[in-house]
Amino acid sequence: MVDDPRRHPPHTRRLRPVADGELALQYRTVHGYRRAFRMAGQGPALVLVHGIGDSSATWAELIPDLARTHTVIAPDLLGHGESDKPRADYSVAAYANGVRDLLTTLGIESATLVGHSLGGGVAMQFAYQFPERTERLILVSAGGVGREVNPVLRLVSLPGAHLMLSSLRLPGMRLQVGLAIHLMKLLDTDLGQDAPDLLNLVDALPDETSRNAFIRTLRAVVDWRGQVVTMLDRCYLTEGMPTMLLWGDRDSVVPVRHAYGAHEAMPGSRLEIFEGAGHFPFHSDPARFVSLVEEFTATTAPADWSREHWRELLREGRPGTALGRPETARTRAVERDLREASERSAT
Repeated sequence: MVDDPRRHPPHTRRLRPVADGELALQYRTVHGYRRAFRMAGQGPALVLVHGIGDSSATWAELIPDLARTHTVIAPDLLGHGESDKPRADYSVAAYANGVRDLLTTLGIESATLVGHSLGGGVAMQFAYQFPERTERLILVSAGGVGREVNPVLRLVSLPGAHLMLSSLRLPGMRLQVGLAIHLMKLLDTDLGQDAPDLLNLVDALPDETSRNAFIRTLRAVVDWRGQVVTMLDRCYLTEGMPTMLLWGDRDSVVPVRHAYGAHEAMPGSRLEIFEGAGHFPFHSDPARFVSLVEEFTATTAPADWSREHWRELLREGRPGTALGRPETARTRAVERDLREASERSAT
């Protein structure tokens, strides 16, 4: 069921203005690498995890509103933004570890995780590795649900990607790409919805070090066949954890059908579709996004994790139609995706 946020108005809470200085990048050194992050506000912790090639800047316009009722932490993942870009492990599991270690240095024991695209996979992996530190999950156009992904990302995962990305910065190429994007928008294509944001990601790769980190991260989650990690096989472990899925119905990067598949696989999850939005629904309709996040965190209790409950879920395993669940087109789609994902793992 897709909920209407107008039926659930946010609770009235004291609002605290956010100073401009709070939105500036801060830095911590963890394991010898400099980690950049933005931190603002007071209240329950809310961690915003960006997608591949992006940075905490993608959340900048939302942070002041969210920080009125939360302590907001928005990291630049290793290899992204102003964080260091070493020759290192850029897997989803490594990113989850990095988020945990940064939160530990900041004295934050538990938080609600908001993850976009790759960041959604990182948030889900964080919840899997550290359930005792995860209060809620908010997954935005998240990766790791099905194999499908935009063909451009599959292409960039191939050998020669460095040359391709470098060529986009040659004189005249920016103009040609801009004209192509304008045409796609005129034709009202789904890719036209996302192309400006995706082009901004290319602009955020000014040098070889940045491009190397981007390609290493991409190849950890995408190959020529599509996404190479999945969270579907362990989604049942979110039982008892408040989870909300936010998706644009015109997402050209991760198709909206993945939203329905994840919703089906995650017991008790809530699904919100942004009509007319692409891969960045929080850019398309920031007011609705902020309202949904505030309402969801205000009206749900943090997950009450226990070792005994975790053990019970693991022993019972993933529920299937054989246990009495009604078989629907969506459950069949989820089962198909799980069979396709049999060689993949987000561990």
